[in-house]
Amino acid sequence: MVVLLSMVVLYNFIMAISPSLEDKNQLLIDPVIGMPGRAKKQKNETSRFHVALTATETPYSKWQCRIMYYWYKKKKDLPGSEMGKFTRILHSGKPDNLMDEMPTFRVDPFHRYILMAEPDHIFLSPLPNLVYDRYPVAFPFSYIKPIKNEKIIRKFFPEEMGPVTNIDPIGNSPVIIKKVRLAGKNCAYLVERLVEHEHDPETDHTFGWVLEMYGYAVASALHGVQHILRKDFMLQPPWDLETANKFILHYTYGCDYNLKGELTYGKVGEWQFDKRTYLDGPPPRNLSLPPPGAPESVVTLINLINEATANLPNWDDVD
Repeated sequence: MVVLLSMVVLYNFIMAISPSLEDKNQLLIDPVIGMPGRAKKQKNETSRFHVALTATETPYSKWQCRIMYYWYKKKKDLPGSEMGKFTRILHSGKPDNLMDEMPTFRVDPFHRYILMAEPDHIFLSPLPNLVYDRYPVAFPFSYIKPIKNEKIIRKFFPEEMGPVTNIDPIGNSPVIIKKVRLAGKNCAYLVERLVEHEHDPETDHTFGWVLEMYGYAVASALHGVQHILRKDFMLQPPWDLETANKFILHYTYGCDYNLKGELTYGKVGEWQFDKRTYLDGPPPRNLSLPPPGAPESVVTLINLINEATANLPNWDDVD
């Protein structure tokens, strides 16, 4: 139900910041093919996007939000950035102590685009608007496999809608999308699909923690929303080894290494960083760096966390 509540709040947020829902322009480039770096956006189009961060009031969510917001502020105004205003969407139903630190439920009605982000995202570089007209941009996840799960997918995506390959291998984050593409029927339909998924035992058991991701992907396909897939949108240590030419670092996986710098995934390493270790409060300042031989992506992750925690006041506060 946390997933469902999050989507309801996001839907209401989108409707609140959408004073005009117009989408008249058309894209003349096939969105399935990777967009060339020199492709030009249409003239006279404001391309800043609103960063919408869904979060809870738990200590686990709070410390990740603080690091994420720190790096948002560092990158927002640098050359190449098209990052607009920031809103933390708190779906606990009550205010908390971070509302004075970062905008929460505040609205800028002028941004036509939204970046849907997560607390465990860190901005590596200024993020431009990667959207081309009405085609949103998303990161392709290797573990979102509509074809492999066609039997279940067909419960919600009937054959008359086309092959399941029409469903992008994505989640609802990170995605940059025009507000008009999320507002109205599409987002409301997504909420309905999530309700159906959560009440279907086979679907809930099969998809588990990626249920929300499949819900967004299926609902998008049902409404003809295709996404440009950008592998450079995000990287995920420890599997991705380098941060060069990437925009977002996603630290969802645990990083375990022996003292030789060798990955021991699935086994607690002599050196470890796993965000789930800190469910009840933030990690300490000045985390130790991984041993020599560990990939640059993991070293960068720890350095970014350490810089943020060194500069954020009252870091050790749990509440």
